[in-house]
Amino acid sequence: MTTIQGVPDLGPGLRLHLNENTAGCSPKVVAAVRAFDAQQLATYPDFRDAIFETAAFLGVDADRIVLTNGLDEGILLASIGYLSQRTPEALVELGAPPTVMSGTPEVVVAQPAFEPYLSTAHAMGARVVSVPAGGDFAYPLDAVLKAITPNTRMVYVNNPNNPSGQPVPQAAIRRVAREAAHALVFVDEAYHDFLGENFLSEASDYPNVIVGRTFSKAFGLAGMRVGVMIASPAVLAPIRRAMPLFNLNVVAVSALRAAIADTEFRSWYLAQAKESKELVYSACERAGLRYWRSGGNFVLIDGADRARALVDGMIAQGVFVRDRTKDPACPNCFRLTTGVVEHTRHAVATLEALCARLR
Repeated sequence: MTTIQGVPDLGPGLRLHLNENTAGCSPKVVAAVRAFDAQQLATYPDFRDAIFETAAFLGVDADRIVLTNGLDEGILLASIGYLSQRTPEALVELGAPPTVMSGTPEVVVAQPAFEPYLSTAHAMGARVVSVPAGGDFAYPLDAVLKAITPNTRMVYVNNPNNPSGQPVPQAAIRRVAREAAHALVFVDEAYHDFLGENFLSEASDYPNVIVGRTFSKAFGLAGMRVGVMIASPAVLAPIRRAMPLFNLNVVAVSALRAAIADTEFRSWYLAQAKESKELVYSACERAGLRYWRSGGNFVLIDGADRARALVDGMIAQGVFVRDRTKDPACPNCFRLTTGVVEHTRHAVATLEALCARLR
């Protein structure tokens, strides 16, 4: 059997399974990509303008960011830089207490979680310390704090959480950052655009915090693979040492600049996603399905004893949803991307029709 990179292609249909921007990207991005000629495509990218423009967009100094090939690469680079046998020198220099490990480096992750947190930790030989979520997927602050030991090297805080969509209180993030001063606290804000709040504005007050962002969702650059990590220059230093010199291709760099310049497209799409979530909530209530109000561009739905039939039925009718039924942290659940309202109306009509047949 041939092993293929990426995820299986489900063929033609409505792609609501990967939390992509269902409107695509800004027309200005398309124009920027089409402007390339043969010579430009044969030239290594120059990151300078993209870095300064991205830093200005985020409201931080340029030396506080690194651009990554999707946020997935940022997670991998952070794992390479920080999953060592001792307190990373970058954190010690910033005042963190040096800790002596009694075993394997540990990564603390609240479940359910974004899979790359786990796979990159395992790839680095670290031990994943999984912490179950509280009721209705509430962030398990007390349990996370109890899980932090001298062996802890990274703590992931996904705000809002993927796949549950639940926000993490800002006070909880502050507490984790203080209690895990000897570890890197990775605040993943991939969906912050839809949440309407973020921790980046105060992250500089916590020297062990790194904030991760992606341009795949609100900006529609999932195919371009563009992410960014924000932290102090000292915290970014181990990551820069592990980072490929030209990790973003020249087209992605140009697309990023065009995307962040088009604020109207982003605002329009955020409004579409917000309206779409309300459509999903209403449809679930009519169909008798449990769901969780979400801070992301998706909704987690509990299909109960109909879950398998609903997932298979939606996919068979060309509405692709993310199957989470085998995840012990959210059994019988599936995730539905909420984007362009027209697409969402079709998806919820399909879902309600299936539910009516399965009663």
